[in-house]
Amino acid sequence: MDSKISQLKEILDQSKYTVALCGSGMMEEGEVLAIKRQERAYEIEEIYGYSSEELFTSAFYNTRPELFFKFYKEEIILHAPKDTSSGPALAAMEKAGRLKCIITSNVYELSQRAGCKNVINLHGSIYDNKCPRCKRQYPLEYIVKAKKVPICENCNVPVRPMISLFGEMIDSQKMTKATVEIDKADTLMLLGTNIDSEVFHQYIKYFKGNRMVIIHQNEHFKDRMADLVIIDHPKNVLPKLGY
Repeated sequence: MDSKISQLKEILDQSKYTVALCGSGMMEEGEVLAIKRQERAYEIEEIYGYSSEELFTSAFYNTRPELFFKFYKEEIILHAPKDTSSGPALAAMEKAGRLKCIITSNVYELSQRAGCKNVINLHGSIYDNKCPRCKRQYPLEYIVKAKKVPICENCNVPVRPMISLFGEMIDSQKMTKATVEIDKADTLMLLGTNIDSEVFHQYIKYFKGNRMVIIHQNEHFKDRMADLVIIDHPKNVLPKLGY
C-alpha cells in the first residue's frame, strides 16, 4: 500500500489539472448503501410496497406526495451518510492546488461540508428546496419538520426538492460544466466508482488526459484500463497523501 500511496502522490504532484469523480462508494464508506443496491432496494419495497425506482420519481411527487415525502425524509434525508476523512483530505488537496474540481453523484454535499469549493453536484442537493411556482427557497429543516407534505407558504403547493429524481434528465448546464472540466483534466480520479459506472461512464469518454486513478472498495474488470488502482475506501487512502 505504501508504494501505491507514493505513486499516487507523485501522479498528483506532477498533474496540472486533476479532477475527481465521486460516486456511491463515497456514501458507502459513510455507512450508507445507495437506494438501488439490491440489499437496500429489497428492504425499501418491503416497507413501502413500491420499489425505489417507483417512489423516487416526479410521478409520485405529483400524484402521491405524502408517500413520496415519507420515503424521501426517511430513506434519503434521515438516512444520510456519515462524514468521513475523505472530505477534509479532498479539501486539503484543493487548497494545495492538487485538485481543481470535484464532480459528484451524491446529493449530500459531503465535499462542500468539508470545505471544498469547486464542486459540481450532478444530481442536485438535499439542501436546495424551492416552490415550483413562486421559486421561494426553503431550508432542509422545513422539509424535515413538515408533518406530512412540506407546503409552500405562498402558493399552497408541495415544495420541490431540487434533486434529480429517477427518470429525469440531469441539468444540461451541469452536464456541460462537468464535461468541460473532464476535458481539461490531465489526471482523472475515480473515487468510490468505476469506469463502467451508470452515472459517470458517459462523462469519462471526454477524458483525454494521460493518468487515470481508481480508488474503490470493489474490484471491477475494467480497472485494468487505469494507470493506478487502489482497492480500498478513499477515506483510508486520501488522508495518507499528507496535503
